[in-house]
Amino acid sequence: MPALSRRDFLKLGSRALLWTSGLLGIGALWRFLSNPTEPPVQTEFDLGPAANYPPGSRTLRSEVPAVVIHNETGFSALSLVCPHLGCTVEQSAGGFTCPCHGSTFDPSGTPLTGPADAPLSSLQIEQNAEGHLILSTTS
Repeated sequence: MPALSRRDFLKLGSRALLWTSGLLGIGALWRFLSNPTEPPVQTEFDLGPAANYPPGSRTLRSEVPAVVIHNETGFSALSLVCPHLGCTVEQSAGGFTCPCHGSTFDPSGTPLTGPADAPLSSLQIEQNAEGHLILSTTS
């Protein structure tokens, strides 16, 4: 086997270095492109003990966003996402108002003025074995 000249050794070393750099770059690009861009959206919320929601109360939960209603029939929840374009409605004297386009809703979520023509969505809420309220935003 013939001995490598200095020129051949440097040529072989530079090619190996370029191939290694290319493979590392492709690996880094693959990792970058395969990572999810946003964390998964939370769809279930532990709202704490049911005792924190006395009968007759309407409690805003901004992290959901929703309003938890405790009346004589039990617990219910309304989404505070406007059905028109998805803005978060705000509580007002007569129910709820959308700050984006001015839709108004009565306290039960029924639209009073548009442009929204659908009611606020009802959310699933139940009490678990520990007595905590669990709210689900999925249908």
